[in-house]
Amino acid sequence: MRYFDTHAHIGLITEDPIDQLIVVQEARQEGVQHLVTVSNNLIDFSQLYENLKTESHIYHSIGISPSSVEQPGEDWEAKIIDGTRLERVVAIGEIGLDYYRKFGDRDSQVELFIRQLELAEKLSLPVIIHNRDAGSDVLDILKERLPKRGGILHCYSEDYEYAKKALDLNLWISFAGNVTYRNARNLQDTAKKIPMDRMLIESEAPFMVPAIHRGKRNKPSYINETAEFIAQLREVPAEELTEALYASSLKVFGLS
Repeated sequence: MRYFDTHAHIGLITEDPIDQLIVVQEARQEGVQHLVTVSNNLIDFSQLYENLKTESHIYHSIGISPSSVEQPGEDWEAKIIDGTRLERVVAIGEIGLDYYRKFGDRDSQVELFIRQLELAEKLSLPVIIHNRDAGSDVLDILKERLPKRGGILHCYSEDYEYAKKALDLNLWISFAGNVTYRNARNLQDTAKKIPMDRMLIESEAPFMVPAIHRGKRNKPSYINETAEFIAQLREVPAEELTEALYASSLKVFGLS
């Protein structure tokens, strides 16, 4: 079976360039044909891109997450535009709102989120969206500002009713290893019910390790556990599910 990991923080798994190469090569040996690297700020993006630029099966997103709202960097909008001209940069992200950690203030987070949504529209790129304890505001903003290319609600954490509203927009819903947790009933219910062609999976490495690997740091090579769990939830063959997820991943990122 083949997998497309739509969200992995390779730079947070390890800062060592050689180890980063080992991580992505190990994932490929386990069937992860492609993955999208995600960084929280532009400095981390630049370092990671340089480390992995020879890996032609690796794609990248560029953006400023809520955690960096207080220090987005000088001329950050111009730098994002420049970054999207690099090979295999396929999305703006991760961007969004995080009211749990209380990064900066809410107005600053909202402004940063909206400005990057506007950039994504200008650049004709999809967005990768972070939402933590901010579901209502995220959805309200996306109803007005979601780029035509759409986007991904990554590491989905809301319920099925929220998912139905999101699916009225040009959004995909991406599940991470937390869907496998015993108490994740809302996630499991959503993963069972949403259309398969609007679903994605991600490792969210080094976070959200699948339940079978609890106690370890997550890595992309564990994504098969998430896929197999969802296949069992939906009562479909794992290969059927993974092929649908793979096709949806190519579609959302505009890849052939």
